[in-house]
Amino acid sequence: MSSIRLVTEIPGPRSRALVARREAATPPGAAKLTPIAVDHAHGSVVVDVDGNHLLDLAGGIGTLAVGHTPDAVVAAIREQAAQLVHICAIVATTESSVALAERLNALAPGDAEKRTVLMNSGAEAVETAVHICRSATKRQGVVVFDGAYHGRTNLTLAMTSKFNLFKKGLGPFAPEVYRMPFPNAYRRPEGMTEQAWVDWHVANLDHAFTAIVDPSHVACVVIEPVIGEGGFLPAPFPWLRRLRELCDQHGMLFVADEIQAGMGRTGKVFAIEHAGVVPDVLCTAKSLGGGMPISAVVGRADVMCAPHPGGLGGTYSGNPVACAAALAALDQIASEPFLARAVAVGERLRDRLDRLMDRHDWIGDVRGLGPMLAMELVKDRRTKEPWVEATQAMNAQTLQRGVITIRAGLFSNCVRLLPALDISDAEIDEAMDVVDAAAAEVERTLR
Repeated sequence: MSSIRLVTEIPGPRSRALVARREAATPPGAAKLTPIAVDHAHGSVVVDVDGNHLLDLAGGIGTLAVGHTPDAVVAAIREQAAQLVHICAIVATTESSVALAERLNALAPGDAEKRTVLMNSGAEAVETAVHICRSATKRQGVVVFDGAYHGRTNLTLAMTSKFNLFKKGLGPFAPEVYRMPFPNAYRRPEGMTEQAWVDWHVANLDHAFTAIVDPSHVACVVIEPVIGEGGFLPAPFPWLRRLRELCDQHGMLFVADEIQAGMGRTGKVFAIEHAGVVPDVLCTAKSLGGGMPISAVVGRADVMCAPHPGGLGGTYSGNPVACAAALAALDQIASEPFLARAVAVGERLRDRLDRLMDRHDWIGDVRGLGPMLAMELVKDRRTKEPWVEATQAMNAQTLQRGVITIRAGLFSNCVRLLPALDISDAEIDEAMDVVDAAAAEVERTLR
């Protein structure tokens, strides 16, 4: 049976009306990627206010690894909300917040004793991680990389790479942020092998820590194991390992930003596990809460305990309802069957994307790690000139046919897929048939 059921055009009249109300009530800076308004959802199926059933491959930009309204998460939310909605962790302690911290301490990579501080958003987690690292090292410098996205606070905007979309007109930004090149294998010089490109970047790290900033000034190196907003670029494992070596050599702290790539998104609980690298500090959010707003910073106890009492926290940090949701989500995400299914989802999606690329020469690259996948659209495979219009057209065409996809990439020319990691084979096939049809329409109208 088809999961997609369209009863009106997309967007339908009720969606258009509600979106018009949104546009009249909220500023345009709070952008929207689709023109639909949603009434309810479950699993991978979203039902809009007009009654159209759509398959969701955007997954709340990575917040819905366990899908929409997962039964266990919903039950945990209801039970906790009936018992206690909020108290503030600064005022008192709750069972769910302590249990979540204990669970994250146990799940995070590495054998060292760990501590966890709970926050509310990915940006807040990243900024808190920087505060902790500065306190622990008594240094100020923060190293980040091309293509990075770390959030929308002042410090995390300074750390974020994509200027025109996220940062234009919003400065001045926080100081002491130093940006280094990221080894984007797709955009390596013509004629250079991928291995040679990675080797060059590994060797260039020593140069960068002389030319850009001295390691003795650096509190932390912050890296997404898979660059998210920058276009789903997996960090090469040898490069990550060299970063780890340099951090150990110079007393810099290694921070893994797992906001989008974590929580099973790459087929492991944390994406950094693929490289065999143990971070000093790890940030997680998005799918951690099963759709509820919550984030966490997990790290070595000696590092995490550096800030003074009162130096960390917030009014809503460790909210008991969000913590209960996170515990239920983790029961599913950290299980072997769920992670095995995530790997299978990635294999099935990649096979379809690879076959699509074989048929359309304007799909320049298909990449990612496990089920965290994207395709980069270009006008010419040799020049790799970004084709933003095709990306916009692809997302519009998939939506009109009942599948939600969204953009990514430093040039906004990637289509990214962030499905629920327990999506069924039938739903994958149905959604990818739509992506195929959308690509054919782009070929017909734009080529």
